[in-house]
Amino acid sequence: MTILKIQSLRKIFGGLIAVDNVSFSVRPGAIKALIGPNGSGKTTLFNLVSGVLQPSGGSIKFNGADITKKRPYDVCGLGLGRTFQTTQLFGDMSVMDNLMLARHSKTKSEVLSTAFKLPLLRREEKSGFKKSHDILHFLDLADIDPQVPAASLPFGVQRIIEVGRAMAVEPKLILMDEPAAGLNTAETKKLSEILYKIRDQGITILLIEHDMSLVMKVAEEIVVLNYGRIIGEGTPKEIQNNEKVIEAYLGA
Repeated sequence: MTILKIQSLRKIFGGLIAVDNVSFSVRPGAIKALIGPNGSGKTTLFNLVSGVLQPSGGSIKFNGADITKKRPYDVCGLGLGRTFQTTQLFGDMSVMDNLMLARHSKTKSEVLSTAFKLPLLRREEKSGFKKSHDILHFLDLADIDPQVPAASLPFGVQRIIEVGRAMAVEPKLILMDEPAAGLNTAETKKLSEILYKIRDQGITILLIEHDMSLVMKVAEEIVVLNYGRIIGEGTPKEIQNNEKVIEAYLGA
């Protein structure tokens, strides 16, 4: 059983093959890592899965649905959340507004409901407000003021809020692109605990990360890319002993 199945996926930019015939799957409820050198095609693959880019070939199935040609909003609506290499929070907006904005994909209100503040809109706003507060509690951020601008908070807290925003879409799968980048040791430890908590909620995680201590700790399975191709896949122990991976990325 798989929640994400990538088959023969390719992406070509002019003469550059960024993703070259990549195939792998992700089990529901797993934490799977995607690692490799800079420029190996990891973020490009995330962009293909989330609909930011259209593939040059191959297919992507998410939770049984073909999402190969779907746009980001449609993919998000199916239950796929995402974080980015650099934080993409709206810095001038409050923490609460950032979380509420992510709830848009779950709302059913249309123009008339919004314009006239009809009961459906009020119910959805109330539900979204409660959901956002629940997320802050879940991420151990209940002590922060949800009305402060997101950009005014420490970088490590902003990273966690971005994870919260991905959770606000009620995801079945979250793509996390280098969530530990720029975090100190204590913040990375807290992140690992949060990843486990998310997994324990039944949410699957596909993780790009360069912090190998974090990857080897939290990932159950690892896929390794190099020059757009898979050069290894397996458990952390298998990857640590894979000669191709050692040569191309991990080092002796």
